[in-house]
Amino acid sequence: MNIEVTRINSGVSSDPKGYVSAVNEEYYYQLKRITDNIINSRNEKPVILLSGPSGSGKTTTAFMIEKILDDAGFETHTISMDNYFCPLSQEEKELAALGKMDLESPDRIDAELLNEQIEAIERGERVEIPKYNFADSTRHHSGLFLERKQGELVIFEGIHALNPAVITVPDSRLVKLYVSVRTRITCGDIILHPSKVRLMRRMIRDKNFRKRALRETMNMFHSVEAGENKYIMPYKHRSDYDIDTFMAYELNAYRNALIDQLREMSDIPELADVTEVLEQLVPLDKKDISRDSLICEFIGSGQFKY
Repeated sequence: MNIEVTRINSGVSSDPKGYVSAVNEEYYYQLKRITDNIINSRNEKPVILLSGPSGSGKTTTAFMIEKILDDAGFETHTISMDNYFCPLSQEEKELAALGKMDLESPDRIDAELLNEQIEAIERGERVEIPKYNFADSTRHHSGLFLERKQGELVIFEGIHALNPAVITVPDSRLVKLYVSVRTRITCGDIILHPSKVRLMRRMIRDKNFRKRALRETMNMFHSVEAGENKYIMPYKHRSDYDIDTFMAYELNAYRNALIDQLREMSDIPELADVTEVLEQLVPLDKKDISRDSLICEFIGSGQFKY
């Protein structure tokens, strides 16, 4: 799907809050159609796997799906697969600090424990969900126990959720979702690739929450893309449902926060199209963005706690 900058600007300029609300509602109904099917198959497939690349909005989408299912009367639990990362030895920590360790590899996941717990959860057995501490690269007892009752659902969310080398539970017992930006933005002769939208999401998130300069995020872009092409994209065809997470107003919301620094990065040719598109967009004030917006995962002030 393509959308023109002029169409986006028209919506943002005429009625910013109304436009945001309409886009959010359209996304809600995209998810609602999927959750209706999840409800229908809940007894045979109580576990949902949700995957997507960096900046895809998979965490918020998982929480949104959980809320829709909860509101429909079907208690749902969301678990991050990050908690199943293997602890790093001191030697591995030193290699990681030097950038000599592939931290995106599926080998980082304790697949044996993950699959044991998925199958135990399916059977309604009580399990303790582990907790991974990124500060010291260790995994701990969380004290958080889950015992799925009949009719309840569990979402496992992570970049490797569709990788058959990681998840060995038969597909016939799972619902598989893949989320990412699919829409392209057109501006004159420019067609902005969805990966650039995800890059902007990472830039504003890193700036807001990780005190990371845009240039630093950009420097990581190629390695992140390489990891996605190697570990995530090859398995997206395994999904039962594909979800486009693009919000038509989102680049307008990022514009003022990014544009000055992007202009200073004119030495990076790959950002020329991003800068030009942002320059053509009408800014959208954060006050016009509701707390249930998916992009709050990147700009903050959302209703979900990450």
